[in-house]
Amino acid sequence: MRESLGDKQIVIGVTGSIAAVETIRLIHALRRKGARVTAVMSGAATCIIHPDALTCATGQETVVAITGRVEHVAFCGDGGTADLLLVAPCTANTLCKMAGGIDDTTVTTFATTAIGRGMPVVVVPAMHHSMFRHPGVRDCLSRLESWGVEVVPPRIEEGKAKIAGTEEIVLYCERALMGRPLAGKKVLVTSGPCREQVDDIRVLTTRSSGQMGRELALQAFRLGAEVTVVHGDHVSCVHNVPVTSASEMREAVLRICREETPDLYISAAAISDFSPVQYAGKIRSGAPVTLTLNPLPKLLDEVITGCRIPSVAFKLGSDEEGAARELLAKGALMVVVNGPESMGSSHGSAVILGRDSRVPVEGSKEDLAAAIWQQVLAQGDAR
Repeated sequence: MRESLGDKQIVIGVTGSIAAVETIRLIHALRRKGARVTAVMSGAATCIIHPDALTCATGQETVVAITGRVEHVAFCGDGGTADLLLVAPCTANTLCKMAGGIDDTTVTTFATTAIGRGMPVVVVPAMHHSMFRHPGVRDCLSRLESWGVEVVPPRIEEGKAKIAGTEEIVLYCERALMGRPLAGKKVLVTSGPCREQVDDIRVLTTRSSGQMGRELALQAFRLGAEVTVVHGDHVSCVHNVPVTSASEMREAVLRICREETPDLYISAAAISDFSPVQYAGKIRSGAPVTLTLNPLPKLLDEVITGCRIPSVAFKLGSDEEGAARELLAKGALMVVVNGPESMGSSHGSAVILGRDSRVPVEGSKEDLAAAIWQQVLAQGDAR
């Protein structure tokens, strides 16, 4: 796993929600990303989970009271050691106190200090849904967001605004700490396989798993972009447009390009080149069958030449650099050439071809996504 939070100091403020029982799992996830974590607990939180449990999870002494060591200043004051304050879970009581500058618990004292310093602050609400809908709570959320505090949306289930999933919270922390070089940019990603119907039962598809597109979308989110993914699965923290076939993907992408004018299009999907003539009903087994495959239009060409959206293309095959150069000549921003062995795998190798560059990369799909975005940012053309 790539350590995107390598050596960052995160203070996690834990308040009196039953969702505090999820905190240990969250701490472990942050540490796996390379972060150093210190926990701060309100008195109400200590009634739900013992401070020793968080000390064990973080490897650091849990702060349960402000002492003569002025812990809030040491971590979150001017010149403090913390890079991020994460309040998770955040009750309605704590959220509204933060918005009002009230600091009558350890967590709210840390929050007042951090907001005053202007350091990154991420809040993860968790409460009953009726409390989350309260106009005063909504006003306080809006006020915090106007100050630059990042609010991780809760999951609305069973009449509760439940704490967001661990993956989502970690992504928001990464986003808050990575400088947001793509802030204000719209990124459109196509991801995964298409499935073309052969008969009422069977489909024609590829071995693509969608991992590459997923990691490219998540990295764009970390970098601050507004991300839309057109594909058949679900990606956290982005706008998902579900499709199945190449024609559905083409329709969705061209509509988004017309209506929303993305700043960058990444064509990471294994879009079908052919569509079979569909059989009525189910093809009977036991006898040879001939499929007629009709060629489909090249969506990438339409986006590059028709919509004139800066685009990152993918070419599959070890001998595809010549075809990749043709795409660059047509106007593609860059082309990523990778081999079929990478399909369905969590790791891979590729060559990132730019107009004047050739960069080989290897590693996990998350590593490859980070390298591709590094090259996009270096060209300065995600505009």
